[in-house]
Amino acid sequence: MSSLLDQFKQRRIKLGLKQHDMMLRVGISRQQYQRLESKGNPRLDTLELIAKGLNSELLLIPKDKLNAVLAVLEGDLSEATLRQKSSSKEKSLSEDPWQGLLEDDQ
Repeated sequence: MSSLLDQFKQRRIKLGLKQHDMMLRVGISRQQYQRLESKGNPRLDTLELIAKGLNSELLLIPKDKLNAVLAVLEGDLSEATLRQKSSSKEKSLSEDPWQGLLEDDQ
């Protein structure tokens, strides 16, 4: 998995934005954003601001759930389905694809 700053750059490019466009979206200059993308060590509030400017969210995902989350994001529900607990009380995966992903296995 690529670094968070690499992910910001990939997301910006996917949205068709230039570094200069970030000034209008999050209020930081092109130079500041360029520095951040290349070798930055931003504060959490800066990361949240940039994520918002890229129509994204920052998430903390437990390592033991990472593969299931990635499978859901990639559209491969088979792995995520295998990780789901079978219970008649739970909603079906199509109703709630995130069910059980952040529960502790203890």
